[in-house]
Amino acid sequence: MDYQSIIDKYYPSENELRRILLLHSRQVADRCLKIAKAHPELRLDEEFLEEAAMLHDIGIFRCNAPSIQCFGTAPYICHGYIGGQILREEGFERHALVCERHTGTGLSREQIETRKLPLPLDRSYEPDVLEEQVVCYADKFYSKSHIEHERTVVETAQSLEKFGQEGVQKFLKWVDLFE
Repeated sequence: MDYQSIIDKYYPSENELRRILLLHSRQVADRCLKIAKAHPELRLDEEFLEEAAMLHDIGIFRCNAPSIQCFGTAPYICHGYIGGQILREEGFERHALVCERHTGTGLSREQIETRKLPLPLDRSYEPDVLEEQVVCYADKFYSKSHIEHERTVVETAQSLEKFGQEGVQKFLKWVDLFE
């Protein structure tokens, strides 16, 4: 798979949104590859990790998040679902699942229903296989609105607190597994 050609297809213009997407995705990909190299016992698929990390936010351009130069119409919470649709249309089901499952530490059906999130309930939004978990985990250290800052483990855990302790606990388990 040539992830760059997919990025180029959906982000053809050299602009701030493309710059943010590429920088953020590279940060996430590099952290994923660092984890894979540090943990050969996990037998992570490094090629897939890099591709999935580079494409995990492919759907942001269709969302409304002006602070990161996204001027679409969908709520930002939908960017993973939208990215999943895009990558399925491109023929990449496994990569589509990463898009759908990287928000927060994953979204349970109960969270979607309780918070009335505008997401279809016909799929799982929780990272399942290790590669999905690694991309989800790595993504938590980098914000697209503060692109130059890499969060610490403590900062990342604190940033997840507003979504509930379940996500914080899942993140801390990943810290034990991936660090």
